[in-house]
Amino acid sequence: MSELFLVAHIAGRGVAIAADQVDSVVDIGEVIAVPRAEAFVRGLAALRSRVVTVIDTGTALGFAPTEHDVRRAVITIVEGHHYAILVDSVEDVASFARLPLSSGLALHRGWAAAGTGIVERHGEPLLILDLAAIIPADSLAA
Repeated sequence: MSELFLVAHIAGRGVAIAADQVDSVVDIGEVIAVPRAEAFVRGLAALRSRVVTVIDTGTALGFAPTEHDVRRAVITIVEGHHYAILVDSVEDVASFARLPLSSGLALHRGWAAAGTGIVERHGEPLLILDLAAIIPADSLAA
């Protein structure tokens, strides 16, 4: 059975994000830093008369911080709060069959926590990301 996915690039890697996790794809304007926020929080941004928390996806996944000039973001809603998940780029929306992660697949750093399966596009495997898993659980409680 096929599902609809958004194909994007994060930390230089192609990924698939289930369409039901995507509220919208936007270009973020000015980001205001939040004093004493966790390193993965880039700051806050205004989006359609609401404030969203901007997540530095590279940092959240345990990699180098996302470049400061990156403005493209996937908006997702987790536990009633809007988050802007920064992405390097967005390619397309397409239908794919969800496949399980193979037991021999070694995922490093945050990919291991956020990866829920794979899809195959033109013979290339793309990791399916759970956007909620990118946001550390302790920040959701705050």
